[in-house]
Amino acid sequence: MSERIVEAYVGEYASGKSEVAVNRALELARAHRQVNLVDLDIVEPCYTLRPIKKELEAAGIYVVAWETRETMGLGEAGNIIKPEARWALYREGDVILDIGYGIEGAKTLNLLEGVEETPELQVLVVLNAKRPMTSTVEEIIEYLKGLGHIDGLINNTHLGEETTAAIVQEGARVVSEVSKILGIPVVATTAVQEVAAELGPQDCMGNPVRILHRYMPRTFW
Repeated sequence: MSERIVEAYVGEYASGKSEVAVNRALELARAHRQVNLVDLDIVEPCYTLRPIKKELEAAGIYVVAWETRETMGLGEAGNIIKPEARWALYREGDVILDIGYGIEGAKTLNLLEGVEETPELQVLVVLNAKRPMTSTVEEIIEYLKGLGHIDGLINNTHLGEETTAAIVQEGARVVSEVSKILGIPVVATTAVQEVAAELGPQDCMGNPVRILHRYMPRTFW
C-alpha cells in the first residue's frame, strides 16, 4: 500500500458506511500511513465523528470534523461542513471521506475542490442487504444507478447485535450477484470480530473479510 489512497464511503441509512470509513482510517494509521479522515455527513447530524474525534486523533489520524463545543445550537437540527473539508483532497497522505447517506447525501462529494483532478479517488458503496431499498439484487441495482460513478462495493450486511455469520454470507451472495451484473468489484465483506472469526479470511463468494470494531454507537450527539 505505497501509493496514495483516497476513498469516499457512501451508502444508505444504517448501511454502516461511517463505521467502515472509521475502521479503514484506523487500519491505514496502524500501517504507519499518514491518514486524513473527513466528516462530510450533513444528512444525519445526530451521528457524526465529533464524539470520537480526540480518540481518533490519539490514534494518529488527522480528523477534519467539528468538535461538539464548536457546534453549540445545532444539535439534531442540522450540521454544516467544516470549511477545511472543502480542500481535503489537497492534503498530503491518504484521505478517507465519510459521505452523507442516500443519493442526496452522496452529492456532498461534489462540494469538494479537486474531485476531477484526483485520479486516486475511489467511490465505495457500503451495502446492507438487510435494509429497505437495498435488500434484493434488483433494489440495489436501482439504488446504485442514482449514485453516479462507483468504483467498488462493500458488503456490510448486518442486523446489529443479532448479526450472524449466515446473515453476512446471505449479503455476500446478494452483493456478489450485483457485482457480476454491473461489473463493479466487491472490495470486501465487513463484520465485527466475533462474526468475522466464523467467516474466516474470505466469505462464501471469495471476497476478503475485514474486521470491524464498533465506534459509531458511541457517537450519538
